[in-house]
Amino acid sequence: MSQVIKVGMADLKASKEPINLITSGLGSCVGICIFDANSKIGGLAHIMLPSSKGVRQSDNKAKFADTAVNVLIADMIKLGAKRGKMTAKIAGGSQMFNFKGTSDVMRIGERNIEASKQALMEANIPILSEDCGGNFGRTIILDTKSGNLLIRTIQHGEKII
Repeated sequence: MSQVIKVGMADLKASKEPINLITSGLGSCVGICIFDANSKIGGLAHIMLPSSKGVRQSDNKAKFADTAVNVLIADMIKLGAKRGKMTAKIAGGSQMFNFKGTSDVMRIGERNIEASKQALMEANIPILSEDCGGNFGRTIILDTKSGNLLIRTIQHGEKII
């Protein structure tokens, strides 16, 4: 059994194999997983908000999609990953509660998904697969040996992407 590193909310970690990176409580938050298959180095960010712009307390770079991706890439490179070999998988971004109206502020899950995809695109990291949206939470586990992302849900089972 591989060792496990827990990644908290508004947190990120990078590691070499045979470590599994796990985060729980992905509701409207998004788990951004980046993996270099050659070096077997993976990273996981649990972002809470789409953008650090206009936010007073923006010093926690792991909290925002627009800043977490670059920090995670840099941490992986320090461990020996190659930027050109990195690929990504994302999960989360649920709409956990129904609100009347269509205020953009209440679409946090959808905005987190969009911002995560934008940040990865700007970093030239291709997204291989995703499990996003819906109205249920997720726990995800990134296997740094294989690059597989296990997604666990209540009432929706488990799957690997």
